[in-house]
Amino acid sequence: MNIAANIESIRQRIALAAASASRNAEDITLVAVTKTVDALCAKEVLNSGVTNLGENRVQVFLDKYEALGSEPTWHLIGHLQTNKVKYIVGKVQLIHSVDSLHLAEEISKKAEAMGLCQDILVQFNISGEESKSGAGADEAKALFEKLSCLKGINIRGLMTMAPLGASETETRSVFEGLRLLSDQIAKEGYENVSMNHLSMGMSGDFEAAIREGATLVRIGNALFK
Repeated sequence: MNIAANIESIRQRIALAAASASRNAEDITLVAVTKTVDALCAKEVLNSGVTNLGENRVQVFLDKYEALGSEPTWHLIGHLQTNKVKYIVGKVQLIHSVDSLHLAEEISKKAEAMGLCQDILVQFNISGEESKSGAGADEAKALFEKLSCLKGINIRGLMTMAPLGASETETRSVFEGLRLLSDQIAKEGYENVSMNHLSMGMSGDFEAAIREGATLVRIGNALFK
């Protein structure tokens, strides 16, 4: 496993995908998903110039946080239970997977108590798969009217996942759906809401995501093969 070489390869692919969409590669952040590797490998990622690390599970994040502290820019990208919110607020820069008003309220409550403002993304299930978390696109207006009233959080954009094994056409349709939803939300002018980020695309489909406007790509397997 040559992490540095894998990172360079991914960066080249990001640049090519960005160029094909007339985008600037510097506008796309590589989030290295370190859920399958230990803190030593995560440190090697940092040493190779990737400072944004993503974790799926709170306990695994906490173990790495104990080893690496705040040196990385941490992202929580996996499903988050409300009873685990207290462990991560103030430690992660961005929570990608806020999939309900109830979870957002818990993050808001904890952040306010700590005198913080936590950046979050709202997760939508654009594909409609029952196995995937996320709000439905048809819920967006009612959801954001309530989310925008919460203190202690800043909504920085949206997140989604495409179905595993989907065709490129199907995959791009999901990513396009999130981009269009982001545009609709931005036009509403909600308080505490900015559509700066689209978190979409993983090892198997990040190039399609970039072509549809991704600003954050979450890549694990391709880095640690």
